[in-house]
This record gives sequence, structure tokens and C-alpha cells, in this order.
Amino acid sequence: MVPSLPALRRLLSRLHLWTGLSVGLLFALLGLSGAILVFHTPLLVWQHPKLGAHQAVANGEVLGAIMQREAANGLRSLDFPRDELPVWQGYFEDESRRYFSPEDGRLLLKRTIDDDALLWLHEFHVELLGGETGKEVLGIVGCICLALLLIGLYLWWPKRGRMLAQLKMHANPPIRRWLTWHRSPGVVSLPLVLLAVITGVGMIYHDAYSKALTGMFGGDALPKPAPSAPSDAAPAWSRIIALTERTLPDARLRRISLPAEGKDEVSLRAQSAGEWHPNGRSSVVSDRQGEVVRLRVDARELGLGHRMSIAIYPLHIGAVGGTAIRWLTAFAGLMPMLMFVTGLLFWLRRRKHKPAR
Repeated sequence: MVPSLPALRRLLSRLHLWTGLSVGLLFALLGLSGAILVFHTPLLVWQHPKLGAHQAVANGEVLGAIMQREAANGLRSLDFPRDELPVWQGYFEDESRRYFSPEDGRLLLKRTIDDDALLWLHEFHVELLGGETGKEVLGIVGCICLALLLIGLYLWWPKRGRMLAQLKMHANPPIRRWLTWHRSPGVVSLPLVLLAVITGVGMIYHDAYSKALTGMFGGDALPKPAPSAPSDAAPAWSRIIALTERTLPDARLRRISLPAEGKDEVSLRAQSAGEWHPNGRSSVVSDRQGEVVRLRVDARELGLGHRMSIAIYPLHIGAVGGTAIRWLTAFAGLMPMLMFVTGLLFWLRRRKHKPAR
């Protein structure tokens, strides 16, 4: 039996209330951490001014020295120096990050989740400090939060001609204050919060999102480099950098991975002009001597579905459109906390005025 509209509304109202009171706090903390992490790099440089006291120069000899020295410590990849963070940023197997001088490769800073608040917040935001299990839980929480937002929109939706009245915020009585302060800012900020939640869930279920987007909007399977002869030769980093710059002449070098043992392949990521992804999704795979291009991928030439999939991450972190979009993204991260607090205060006021049975 299909419930009547009033019964359905009562059911959804209870579901919205109890889901918001139970999952809402975690949603609020995730949003708050995300709002802070939007400014991760500027806050990092502010916290450690020595990281900003350099010129963003990528020297092949310095890169080689870092790779050779840090490979035994579990180095996986390095971000190239860039204007906002003009040092080499290394990612290690123990989940630490280390920062190296672009002039001589000396270690400037090591960060772990045990001694760095920003890195702790990052691990909380992306996997609830629980590794792959935490990420799976986060995906479920994200889907619940998405449903919570859509149910809230349904419950708010006014009758014809009542849109402006439904957006009005009241100061008194308190029960009406908290209700209107909950729903009006929530509706106004809903597009931004929905974008943050949808892209966040999309990052967790990236493979499924990518298959769906490429299926609907097109995009062939990404090419792979042809098999190469085994090699353990020391990479010629200066030539590899120069070859990549010639292959993608309008791109900025972003990240290089440590070559796999025994393979004659070096992979380097770049951000082509017009790419949204801050770490770039264009790439060049060369041999260890920097003489042969084994694979070239310009992200701008990929199918629409692939480009939409690549856009999920930069949209989530506010890396599209400059400073204004970054602040709007941070604002969206603050809204779940406002929704949780006003929803809780409304519920407490309603309970106080509810007649005893």
C-alpha cells in the first residue's frame, strides 16, 4: 500500500531528523575538515615558512640525488616545485611526506599524521583514519548524507508563490528561529554542498563513476605503453625532464614516480594548459635514458566522459576558477556544521515544548 503524501512527509521528516542527529555530526566534522584543507598548501607554508623561501626550479641532478638517496626509505613519487609550494614534495610508503630543497635536495621537513595536524585532518577527511576500511565507511556515510540533503530539499519545497516566504529567517520564537535558520541557509547553500558531497562520493567510488561517465559521454580505454626490455640503468633525469617538456610543450611538470625495479619506464605527470586538475592528468612515459617516448597522454584530448571523471577531484577541492571558488568551497564545508547545530537546537526546543503524555 502506497502511503498518502502527508504520511510520506511525516515519514521523511522523521528520517531526516534522526539521520541528521545521528550522522549529522560526522557530516559536520567532515565538512569542517574539508573547509580547512581547501587551504592546505597556504597553511602548510604559513606553518613552515622555510618551505616558501625558495625558487620553484626543477633541476634534474637534484631530482636524481633525491631519488637515489630516498628510494631505500620508501619513496614512491615526488611533486615538482611549483609557485605555491616551491620545494620537492615526496610521498612515502609509510604515508609520511617529506620536503626537499630545490637547490640541493636536502631534507627540509618530514610530516606524519602523528605530528602534523593538517596531515591528520587529511587522513580523517579521506579515510576516517581507518585505511581502506575507513574509506568504505566514508563512502556509505557520503551516500547517506546525499539522501539527507535531498530529503531536506523535498521537505522545504514550498507551494507556488511561497518561495520568498519560505526563505525568510525569523528571530523569535526560538523554535521558529532555529527551524528557519536551519532550512533557509541550507537551501541557499545546497548547490555547493551537493557538489561537495557528490564529488566526494565520486572520489571514493571513482572506478564506478568513471565507467558510468565514459559509458554515457564517451571515452575509450586509456592507452598503455608498449612492453619494453628490462633495465636497471640509472635514469637520466635531466634528459627525461627535457623530453617531457618537448613532448608536452605547454604543460607544467607536476609529479614523477619512482621507476619500477627492472622496467625501462619512467612516468611523469603534467598539467596541460586549461586542465583543472592541480596535479595534472596529462602524462609522458619515457625510457630511463630520456630518449624514447613510450606513451603520451594529453588530458585535453581524452573523451568527454574521461574529462568529466578527471574533473571530480578539482571540483571537490575548489581548484577550479581561482580564489573566489576556493572560498566558496570552504563555505560549503562549513554549512553542514551550521545545519547540525541549528537542527539540534530546533529538536531540543521542540522537545521542551512538547506536551507530556
